[in-house]
Amino acid sequence: MAVYIVVDIDVEDQDAYEEYRKLVPPLIEKYGGRYIVRGGKITPGEGDWDLHRVVILEFPSAERATAMLTSDEYAPVAEIRRNAAVSKTFMVEGV
Repeated sequence: MAVYIVVDIDVEDQDAYEEYRKLVPPLIEKYGGRYIVRGGKITPGEGDWDLHRVVILEFPSAERATAMLTSDEYAPVAEIRRNAAVSKTFMVEGV
């Protein structure tokens, strides 16, 4: 079953974040993932949202998504993101 990783990113260091943006797409692709949403205009609906930059990734399974997120090759790339931005994420199953 496909899963989606939803991310809200508040970029604090644009230069460092650009490095992350260059490094992460090949890893996402390697694990069968793809971008569904990568930035773009946000139009909030109901509720008290405080969104910054929204990214949605699709993976063929939770196992593939988790494999990427816990891989040795992603660890240093994730560290770049952590140093460049504050992120909130969750994974949700598709239908």
